[in-house]
Amino acid sequence: MVSKISHLPILILLLSVSLTASASIQESFVQCLHLNSDKTYPFYASIYSPNNASFTTILDSSANNLRCLLPSAPKPEFIFTPFADSHVQAAVICSKNLGIHLRVRSGGHDYEGISYVSEIETPFMVVDLVKLRGINVDIKTNTAWIQAGATTGEVYYRIYEKSSVHGFPAGLCPSIGIGGHITGGAYGTMMRKYGLGVDNVLDAIIVDANGRILDRKAMGEDLFWAIRGGGGGSFGILLWWKIKLVPVPPTVTVFTVTKTLEQGATKLLHRWQEVAPYIDENLFIRVIIQPASSGNKTQRTITTSYNAVFLGEARELLQVVKTSFPELGLTRKDCLETSWIKSVLYVGGFPSDTPPEVLLKGKPTFKNYFKAKSDFVREPIPEMGLEGLWQRLLIEDSPLMIWNPYGGRMSEFSESDTPFPHRNGTLYKIQYLSLWQDGDKNAAKHIDWIRKLYNYMTPYVSSFPREAYVNYRDLDLGINTKNSTSYIQASSWGNRYFKNNFNRLVKIKTKVDPENVFRHEQSIPPLPV
Repeated sequence: MVSKISHLPILILLLSVSLTASASIQESFVQCLHLNSDKTYPFYASIYSPNNASFTTILDSSANNLRCLLPSAPKPEFIFTPFADSHVQAAVICSKNLGIHLRVRSGGHDYEGISYVSEIETPFMVVDLVKLRGINVDIKTNTAWIQAGATTGEVYYRIYEKSSVHGFPAGLCPSIGIGGHITGGAYGTMMRKYGLGVDNVLDAIIVDANGRILDRKAMGEDLFWAIRGGGGGSFGILLWWKIKLVPVPPTVTVFTVTKTLEQGATKLLHRWQEVAPYIDENLFIRVIIQPASSGNKTQRTITTSYNAVFLGEARELLQVVKTSFPELGLTRKDCLETSWIKSVLYVGGFPSDTPPEVLLKGKPTFKNYFKAKSDFVREPIPEMGLEGLWQRLLIEDSPLMIWNPYGGRMSEFSESDTPFPHRNGTLYKIQYLSLWQDGDKNAAKHIDWIRKLYNYMTPYVSSFPREAYVNYRDLDLGINTKNSTSYIQASSWGNRYFKNNFNRLVKIKTKVDPENVFRHEQSIPPLPV
């Protein structure tokens, strides 16, 4: 008891020093903002430190992986929520001048939390673009300027507000921040018809490593190429995207057909692999795979849910499926004719009577503790391989797999058109998830399970390299250390995300950010000077 009391003044002193240091960094940052931006702006109102009552609310607001919000996860020194592009510009200049490591968040959906957690250096700050969510839609030119902090749902809604026959081919989850989403590729239900979000970007505005605000012309085609799929947090802070709107029909059709193992799920899924990438490009059929209770409730089975959006009427859809995928057994009663904006809600898992205005809320529809991985498949997995997969899914508490079909327009782009290389020859992409609700209590067990599942899948997926999707960040693939700019170290994950494009990304990084101002656990490294 005495020894604990004797250490108390030391603990208080250390805490005091820590708080003083934190206040000092924050104070210096605010002073720098005043010198480099609008001097009349009350910056204190936009800065949240851990001793501020709103800090945890702001930090947690757009994150959907609770694993990155545990008390043990490193927390930023403070969060800055700018109101204008010039404030972001000033934040880059000030963080650089003061030596404060900077992380940038436009939505918070990144799977390893690297936009708001730093495992490699402290102190660090977060620039959260949550207040920068302007959307200017111009139907006459079929374009829109969208600010990085807007969510995909807000973008979809603002387009719908102006026209029911225009859309944009981006993500399936409406709460993703559009800034970081497009930097990784941005896929959705219209990818087989129109490609990815990055394939429909016309211009962009960023803050570069020198604090300059640049549009496409000013940044040059190399940097413009890099930011459209090269991953977030490596080349600058994305402020605005100029996107090309695409036509959608007045009526689209959606359906979900579920088959269990007892209903022939294995053979049907094997057939889906042969059909989904080659079927009519207006049809996107993904498969959601997870365990469920079987009829007698004492055993589990596997459910495979064919969740689809067709750009057209049910009559036409039924003919397409009857011709190309009759094994699915689709009937008219399975089909729901709706509008494109309502199909966004359907795929997002909202109840059928949900008004489109819910897309303006911009909040994550779920928060879980989870670990994720990804793969790309180039040859159909044989039935024997699927049966081994079922055995592994059935022993995990709450696993989830989502298979997204490629083909169509996706096969018409070369691997080097954008940094996103997973194009022609890809049949589909797999997303693996293990989800849990008990914090870090059994986290190691779940993470170990998904790693073993990933190892099991090795013979069935792409190889040399084994490809992965950069927007499903996976730190198992390798981490940059604090002072590392090692090309060899980074290539362990860089080649998986970008294939041969990784070399070009490194060259561009070396040119535009040689000091590695924008860095994180898996940022593109510059070559040594």
